Amino acid sequence: MTKILPLAAMEKLMKKSGAERVSEDAKEAMKDALEEYGDVVSKRAMKYALHAGRKTIKARDIKLAAKQE
Repeated sequence: MTKILPLAAMEKLMKKSGAERVSEDAKEAMKDALEEYGDVVSKRAMKYALHAGRKTIKARDIKLAAKQE
C-alpha cells in the first residue's frame, strides 16, 4: 500500500483528541490504521458507484461505505 498521509497530520489529530505527547511509533501506527481503513472504504465506495452505473465515487458512496462494518 502506498504511504500517503503525513506523520505531522497524525500528531495534530491525536493532540486534538487530547494527547499531550505522541511518539513516532504512535504516529506511524495511526498512519497505517487510517490508510488501511481508507483503502477499505474506498473499495466499498467504488462498488457502490459501479452498482449505480457510475465511474465517479461521490460523497454519498463514501458515507455509505464508512457506515458499513
